[in-house]
Amino acid sequence: MTSAREKLLAEAAKRILITDGAFGTEIQNWKLAEADYAGDLGLNHDQKGNNDILAITKPTVPETITRAYLDAGSDIVSTNTFSANSISQADYGAVEYVRQINVESGKIARRLADEYEAKDGRPRFVAGAIGPTNKTLSLSPDVNDPGYREIDFDYLKGVYREQADALVEGGADFILIETVFDTLNAKAGIMAAIEAGEALGRDLPIMLSMTLTDLSGRNLSGHTVEAFWHAVRHAKPVTIGLNCSFGAEQLRPHVKTLSEIADTLIMVYPNAGLPNELGAYDEMPETTAGLVGEWAQAGQVNILGGCCGSTPAHIKAITDGVRGLAPRKIVTPEVRTRLAGLEPMFMAA
Repeated sequence: MTSAREKLLAEAAKRILITDGAFGTEIQNWKLAEADYAGDLGLNHDQKGNNDILAITKPTVPETITRAYLDAGSDIVSTNTFSANSISQADYGAVEYVRQINVESGKIARRLADEYEAKDGRPRFVAGAIGPTNKTLSLSPDVNDPGYREIDFDYLKGVYREQADALVEGGADFILIETVFDTLNAKAGIMAAIEAGEALGRDLPIMLSMTLTDLSGRNLSGHTVEAFWHAVRHAKPVTIGLNCSFGAEQLRPHVKTLSEIADTLIMVYPNAGLPNELGAYDEMPETTAGLVGEWAQAGQVNILGGCCGSTPAHIKAITDGVRGLAPRKIVTPEVRTRLAGLEPMFMAA
């Protein structure tokens, strides 16, 4: 049977694939009340803003959003589980529901992906989304004690492992470790995903997506895109890329850099521009599509989508904008080095 990795690589060799857009800002548009989030779970904490728990209290919301992205052209849909881990859910007093949230979110995405694939025969994939949590392994939260850490590596790996296991149970094809602001956090997620795959006795492909915290192209733990790639390349991720951060305009040089060094698929899903004075995103779909389309025309990307502020309209515009454009060709660094060495010979000829 063809594995999810092989299936994705085969599709990505044919065309530029499309992932989905934002969940958080889309959920905000529903104007949900506390009762919508809390359901009948009887939790003692307020749940308003706990977007992930909607998978079990109001599943119509993530299902409707996912369906809209599939209608817009998404080949890959992610689970609404960015904060569905025991660290983040502790803030809502909902730790006991972590496994159920992830399983149910996976089932929603899997069911819809299979439904759309059955309609037209075009493969659809489910990425089990794992966010960074609000803890960091690389930096101290106490300026007076640089050596202090709130959690350690093994603890975070266990948090991620619980989530990865549940996402796979729900039907995820890949584990998407996204919005990586701390490379060491990502390594804990990588170890968790590898161990989850080993427990299953099969390959569990990993997707990795870094977020930049300054315009020089570094994340919070100080890694450039080059350093990040070399720090995680050993995990053989099926995709590497960037998400969130700034808008597509600001990401341009960093996408180019990553596309030139990575020997795997490049997936980029930026915010819909920079937020305005009110914190809202108002970059029009055609603008976002035009900017990411430049990467596609330059042969720098394999998968495109959107993050904060992006909507199904943004995904539809991106889908239409890159239709017919050739996907980036994966060239290993070794081959690239050999080609670079031959370049003077070609020039002389």
